[in-house]
Amino acid sequence: MAALTENFVQFVEFVAPLFLTDPKGRFMAIDCIENISAYEGTEVTLRGWVYNKRSSGKLQFILLRDGTGIIQCVAFKGNFTAEQFDLLDKLTQESSVQVQGKVRKDSRAPGGYEMDVTGFQVFQLAEDYPITPKEHGTAFLMEHRHLWLRSSRQHAILKIRHEIIKACRDYFDERGFTLVDTPIFTPNACEGTTTLFATEYFDQKAYLTQSGQLYNEATAAAFGKVYCFGPTFRAEKSKTRRHLMEFWMVEPEVAYATLEDTMVLAEGLICFILERVLKRRRAELEVLEREVSILEKVVLPFPRITYDEAVGILRESGSEIQWGGDFGGGDETILSQKFDRPVMVHRYPAQVKAFYMQPDPERPNLALCVDVLASEGYGEIIGGGQRIHDYELLLQRLQAHQLPTEPFQWYLDLRKYGTVPHAGFGMGIERVVAWVCKLDHLRETIAFPRTLYRIYP
Repeated sequence: MAALTENFVQFVEFVAPLFLTDPKGRFMAIDCIENISAYEGTEVTLRGWVYNKRSSGKLQFILLRDGTGIIQCVAFKGNFTAEQFDLLDKLTQESSVQVQGKVRKDSRAPGGYEMDVTGFQVFQLAEDYPITPKEHGTAFLMEHRHLWLRSSRQHAILKIRHEIIKACRDYFDERGFTLVDTPIFTPNACEGTTTLFATEYFDQKAYLTQSGQLYNEATAAAFGKVYCFGPTFRAEKSKTRRHLMEFWMVEPEVAYATLEDTMVLAEGLICFILERVLKRRRAELEVLEREVSILEKVVLPFPRITYDEAVGILRESGSEIQWGGDFGGGDETILSQKFDRPVMVHRYPAQVKAFYMQPDPERPNLALCVDVLASEGYGEIIGGGQRIHDYELLLQRLQAHQLPTEPFQWYLDLRKYGTVPHAGFGMGIERVVAWVCKLDHLRETIAFPRTLYRIYP
């Protein structure tokens, strides 16, 4: 009996914060705005922040946001004392409040429902909020990024980002992949030694990871199909709209896979993401005024062109690209505007790709690689390909790229103990978010972006 009593007390202590009582002692559930339709005609308690407010004589109209949505709360003067109504009138933008009231349907209201306020509690009257409905410059907004996140536009973008990340995990998890985390500190470069953030690691030199791929190759030999998902870093002195110093990548790697397998996996992932966003985040796309019909056109299969064909298209379109050169942002924009869905460009010259790319057996000067360029001019969102699985060839490539073999000894070991063809890719989350949301710059795709000249806040 004592144990039962103790368990009941623990249950009450857990549940009690989820409920309040009205003046008559009736329980009222605390819930969130996105679930408000379930409370039509009943009393509910909401906690959030004042998004906007206006007065009309005996009425106060308070737009309340709680992170899940926005609802208009209507307070009638006759339901409150003079002091209470005066306090409502003093509410400022972003003041934190708790509001009780009866929910009613109203097609004119945001979200289709309103609340008639019967009680409230003010947690804090916010000071003068710096971000007002007027126009602000980008520098000002980035300086106040910690507050800018509360705006409806930024809120919608980050909700879509969340959905994209969830879709990535579901896509791989449902296909038998194992998530294996890879190191942030690494002893060697993956994409190139000129874009590394170096740091001291006790008595050694270490670098912030550019990619989890090399470690993925080791885990793929253990688990068959793996992926890692985490932050990566590039010390690129670039101010373009397509680059951040810190960004997130999802990187699958598959044993016994070929370039063709990788291309099929990549286009499937993109379609899976778009289907999920279109199904679950249409409201956010509407906030961003994103034309969803364009995203709905992205269906399988994706067009595939060789590097040779891509150079021909670019030359015909006025680009000065020469065969053997890598594509710049302008070239990617031209190519991706030619198609109504992402285009897959494969078999680039080996000289412009990383040391670990498997050469094409028919043309050894080409790499078995692919870049997926998002439509509407957004450029590369996925890069990957087949990896070198021959020990001697990999050793030659390391030497050709003037990379020391000692930090890569473990990586070379993978070619000595049961080596097999394998392939994978990396997809930049921020670039996908920018494309899906149709954003002009990556700085809006992550809560706190790190750009060339910004590390605050």
